[in-house]
Amino acid sequence: MPVKYSDELKARAVELVVHAQADPDTAKGAINRVAGELGLSKETLRVWVRKHKDSGKASAAESVGLDAEVRRLRAELAEAKRANEILKRASAFFAAELDRRSR
Repeated sequence: MPVKYSDELKARAVELVVHAQADPDTAKGAINRVAGELGLSKETLRVWVRKHKDSGKASAAESVGLDAEVRRLRAELAEAKRANEILKRASAFFAAELDRRSR
């Protein structure tokens, strides 16, 4: 059964390879190095890079699916805001409790 990788991992892996291939000193073996560092299959990463280059997109994030990433980040931000509001209320509650006990 194939392993599912997040769009963010795919985009960052492709960006690392493209960046490494842009420099002549690090171009040779870039896919093998990045795949080893990230624990990916060399062939999997090679396919991602090939798809990115064939897509003609300016960045790897665009070729992987920027819309999906934006939706995920918006949901994450909303959850963080909810958690922050809960923490503020809890802090105010416990501060009031401490203030009542000290009187």
